Amino acid sequence: MLVMGVESSCDETGLALYDSDAGMLGHVVNSQHTIHGKYGGVVPELASRDHVLKLVPLLDELLNITAKDLKDIDLIAFTNGPGLLGPLLTGASFSKSLAWTLKIPSIEIDHLEAHIFSPMISEKSLKPPFISLLVSGGHTILSSVNTSTNYDVLGKTLDDSAGEVFDKVARHLGLPYPGGPQISKASAKTSSSSFKFPRPMINTNCYDFSFSGLKTHVTQSVNKNILTEELISNIAFDFENAILDVLISKTLRAATDLNVDNIVISGGVSANKRLRERFENEKRNKNIFFPDIAFSTDNGAMIAYMGYLKYHKDIKSSLEINPSPSSRLA
Repeated sequence: MLVMGVESSCDETGLALYDSDAGMLGHVVNSQHTIHGKYGGVVPELASRDHVLKLVPLLDELLNITAKDLKDIDLIAFTNGPGLLGPLLTGASFSKSLAWTLKIPSIEIDHLEAHIFSPMISEKSLKPPFISLLVSGGHTILSSVNTSTNYDVLGKTLDDSAGEVFDKVARHLGLPYPGGPQISKASAKTSSSSFKFPRPMINTNCYDFSFSGLKTHVTQSVNKNILTEELISNIAFDFENAILDVLISKTLRAATDLNVDNIVISGGVSANKRLRERFENEKRNKNIFFPDIAFSTDNGAMIAYMGYLKYHKDIKSSLEINPSPSSRLA
C-alpha cells in the first residue's frame, strides 16, 4: 500500500510517500521561517496563503523524486489537528479533494500522535510499550504508550510549552525566530555559566511541567543586564540546561516508576543536540529513541506513516471537513 502524507498544521508544508513494503520513499518540506521571522512568530493568515501556493508544486516534486504517479497512491493521510485553523483547513481541503478525484480513501491524523510514533519510521525494532516525551513549540506531554491506539497521558505542561519558552526567551535576547536553534547555538559557545536559573517542578511527585516561571525569571535577568555576546551565551547555557534537567529527570523517573525500558523523545525540540547527548549520557539502563533529525520538526513523513498504522479497510471517507485545532492528547 502506498500512503501519501500531508502536513499543514502550522508553518511547514510537508508531503511524503510511505510504502508498506519498501518504507519511506521520499518526503519534501517547505519552511516558512523567512516569512514569519520578522514578526517573531507565526502569522496564521500568511501561513495559510503560503500553504495554498506550495502544496501542488511540492506534490509535483515528490512524485518526481520518487518516480511515482498519482494513480499509484492508495491512501491520503492528512493532519486534522491540533494546529492553526486556517492551515489545517488548507491541508484538509487539498487532501480530501485529491482523494475524491483519485477515488481513494483519506484518513485524518492527529499531529501529536504522528510525532509520538515518528521514531518508528527508522527504528524498525521499536514497538510499544514505551514512555513518550513529546516536546515541541506548542506542547510538552509525557505519556505511557501501550499500543498505537492506546496510551495514557502521565503529565503535561500547566502553562507554556518548552518550545514556546525557547522562542520567547530568544526574542528577549534579540535572537531570530525560531528561537530553539538560536538558543542552542548561543549555548554551545560556552561550557559554564554564572547564572543559576530555577528548575521548575523538578522535585514534585507528579509528571506535570511548568515553564512560565522560568521564562519570567530569565527575562527579568535579561532586563537587568546590558546584553553582550558573552552574556547571551551565559544566559542561554543555563536556561537551556534548566529546561533539559526537568525534561530528562521527569521522563526517566516515569520510565523507572512504570518499569518501562524504552523511552521515545519526539517533537521539534527533540532535534536539540544537547538534549540528545544528555539523554544518552543519563539514560540509566533505559533504551532511548529519537526520530531522524529530518522527522523531528513538522513533516509529511510522520503523517504518512501514522496513516499506514491507523488504516483499516472499511474506512469511510467523506468530503466533510472538520479540523480539530485541539487534540485529545493536549
